[in-house]
Amino acid sequence: MDLDIERFFDHINHDLLMARVALKVKDKRILKLIRLYLQSGVMVNGVKVFNKEGTPQGGPLSPLLANILLDDLDKELERRGHRFVRYADDSNIYLKSKRAGQRVMESITTFLKVKLRLKVNLQKSAVDISDKRKFLGFNLYHYHEGIRIRIVPQTIKRFKIKIREITSRSNGQNIIKRILRLNLYLRGWIQYFSLSDTPYILKMLEGWIRKEDCGCVYGNSGRRYVPNIIT
Repeated sequence: MDLDIERFFDHINHDLLMARVALKVKDKRILKLIRLYLQSGVMVNGVKVFNKEGTPQGGPLSPLLANILLDDLDKELERRGHRFVRYADDSNIYLKSKRAGQRVMESITTFLKVKLRLKVNLQKSAVDISDKRKFLGFNLYHYHEGIRIRIVPQTIKRFKIKIREITSRSNGQNIIKRILRLNLYLRGWIQYFSLSDTPYILKMLEGWIRKEDCGCVYGNSGRRYVPNIIT
């Protein structure tokens, strides 16, 4: 069951959230500061519009507040004995049959609406086998009577687009800056996706990035400056 909450960060109820924050934070000054942060508002065409719900996005506090609110969802799934994974507002719940998934989808949709005043996005949510769904760039698939983790094709496509952007000779950066930026991106990417059980994908990407036609970085001497992403 692939669960997506519709415009989650825009629709968080301030009173519900602050009630849960108050269970963990006893300092009233901090609580007042968080409330002001939630109600700080945004500028729309030069006019300040106050927020009646939702959390400002882009800062480190919003994901933390989201986890505090959705802890209710975690506890409910644990109480029911479900196996699940959640990152912010994205959740996957693993069940034994499609019928069970549809039943849980209906009950969790009701739970979120009544308990947390949140709406499930039925267009993006689905009940399907894990092989056909993705979660944070990965998906689970069956392999010889077992379950393995792989990188989804969309992630690989985005990776190639980013590498072409970084290594393009027309991006206005000198060779040193391009090398540093490439190394930084590759290190972060490989550390994140090293969780996958498909090392051949990493070898394929290493081969691709070393090809002349993928836009690899060259120095004045013609030597390639491409790091080894496998190691």
